[in-house]
Amino acid sequence: MTPVGTLDRTSSPNAALYVRLAVLAGIFTAELLAITTWLDTSALLGRHGLAALVGDWGPWFIKLAIASVVAFLILGESRQAADGWDDPDGEPRIHAVDWRLLLGHAVAMAAVVALSSIVFGKGADGLLSNLEVLAWIATGVAAIALAACALIPAGIWIEKMRGMRDLLIFAPAAGLAACFLGSAASSFWRPLSSGTMTLAAIMLRPFLTHVIADRTTLTLGSDKFNVTIAPGCSGYEGIGLVLAVTCAWLWFLRRQWRFPNALALIPVGIAAVWILNATRIAALILIGNAGAGQIALGGFHSQAGWIAFSLVALGVCAAARRIAWFNVQPAQAAPLPEFTALDAAPNPVTVYLVPFLAILAAGLIARAASADFEWIYGLRVVAAAGALWYFRQYSRDLDLTFGPMALGIGAVVCAMWIALDRFTSIPPVAAPAAFVHATLSARSAWITLRLIGAVITVPIAEELAFRGFLLRRLASADFESVSFKAFSWMPFVASSIAFGILHGDRWLAGAIAGMCYAFAVQRRGRLGDAIAAHGFTNLLLAVWVLITGNWQFW
Repeated sequence: MTPVGTLDRTSSPNAALYVRLAVLAGIFTAELLAITTWLDTSALLGRHGLAALVGDWGPWFIKLAIASVVAFLILGESRQAADGWDDPDGEPRIHAVDWRLLLGHAVAMAAVVALSSIVFGKGADGLLSNLEVLAWIATGVAAIALAACALIPAGIWIEKMRGMRDLLIFAPAAGLAACFLGSAASSFWRPLSSGTMTLAAIMLRPFLTHVIADRTTLTLGSDKFNVTIAPGCSGYEGIGLVLAVTCAWLWFLRRQWRFPNALALIPVGIAAVWILNATRIAALILIGNAGAGQIALGGFHSQAGWIAFSLVALGVCAAARRIAWFNVQPAQAAPLPEFTALDAAPNPVTVYLVPFLAILAAGLIARAASADFEWIYGLRVVAAAGALWYFRQYSRDLDLTFGPMALGIGAVVCAMWIALDRFTSIPPVAAPAAFVHATLSARSAWITLRLIGAVITVPIAEELAFRGFLLRRLASADFESVSFKAFSWMPFVASSIAFGILHGDRWLAGAIAGMCYAFAVQRRGRLGDAIAAHGFTNLLLAVWVLITGNWQFW
């Protein structure tokens, strides 16, 4: 029987590689969606130095990076550049996920969020401003590298990059051409907008009793919610991107294609991205018509263009390589790796980290799908509860009992948190207007879920990750052999600082809280004491928020 997470010897190592690349792409896509939806480069207007550079060129650079990565994936996969990922002895080289690096990625992303609040907030001037931007960029690069190496070893990345040096030059060039062509296509936006509106209106008619489709003003929607088809919504940019990447792909791999048959891939890609763009507009109008106008205009709207481009470019590539009419030698679909389901114990690192990672992933989705208020906070609770329930039989040996001292530690942390907030002059924040004007039942349901998350699921997940895993892993690679009572300064301080960074601009309070919770678990060797202290802190802070209205603690 094959252990969980281990590649079966009869399956292709390349199949495991493709699975890892897909997971990596999913992680980066979710994080990029959340960050780019949250941050607005208009906040950097009037700034100087590197901050002004980010404001002027940041969106364009993201577009270039995405186009280059898509071009690289298409060109590399199409010429089977991923072959030969075996060791000389035939053993698969795609080993288990390195959860330490994945945790480092999560910490780095928390630091990115904290630095983003600084860089895109009021910000400093002069040298300090430049240092803030440099730290923000460096942390982002580190987060990318940690996630990439967690799923695929660094040695394999280096080896394969050496074997694809031509692609490292050609792919960015193709991405650059795609960006320029996408921008140049703006001159055709008016006819494209009219056509996009017509197609989107056809998609809407089965769902809306009355569809507004004014071709003079390019207004589309319903009586309750309608939008104007602006140049950015017409689809020209996605068409330009697909056109450039497809042409580069056909030329770079011209010996693989049957011409002129392969030229049909160009109109196929253009039509696909245009239809997908119209579908996106129709979906947004339906969301707005349902009463979620802010989510329709925010959320994924600003990022849907490059998502459509990536899906179409990769989809056309994958399909064309397996159709003989286009391809001289059609590729065969790689077999998927074979895994067993539940009959083997998971990696112990998984038990400690997955609930925490589930909260992070659910939080990214919840924030990206929210507009003025995160109404779907319950997604975090469900994700954490599901992970904890899944691994419940593997955590039975943990001592989750606690004593009254744990509650005292939690109360001290709460008092410290509030005091530091006032000492650092963090301004009070009132409840969001969307929450205040919601119905009593909606507010009650949200508060209930928020309390369940703050007092139960979040403390358990975070204590498993930071005190159960990281505190002991910094002491020994075989962290399960380390007693919860064992004390060493480096793990104690480092794990607490990592916990502090997770809390953004309140990193100092978070680090002190981490030390208090570490003391709680090491005092009697019971993880339950740290969980109880953490949960009691959050409970007292929740009561403080509800009584005083100081929502900055939430």
